[in-house]
Amino acid sequence: MTLTRSFRETVKARAERDPAFREALLTEAVDQFLAGELDTGKAVLRDYINATIGFERLAMETGSSSKSLMRMLSPTGNPTANNLFAVLTTVQKAAGLKLAVAASR
Repeated sequence: MTLTRSFRETVKARAERDPAFREALLTEAVDQFLAGELDTGKAVLRDYINATIGFERLAMETGSSSKSLMRMLSPTGNPTANNLFAVLTTVQKAAGLKLAVAASR
């Protein structure tokens, strides 16, 4: 019998050992938001949070409940801009990153 890992476990394991992968996940989430792909952006951001700081720490640092944050980033969630940017600010600080947007044609 072949043993398999869940996608979430695979992402978490890779994120733990590869800083460039963590950065790429967060960057991809923001890129998806900017492209108007809210559902994809939420899914990637949710994977990033699960693989890095976790929803409990995120809840403590944002002042929101972990259940509210999980619901907000669920497939049916509808985060406000204020909540979404609070999450993005918190995960950037935790990662020691500062994401920037650049215009292109």
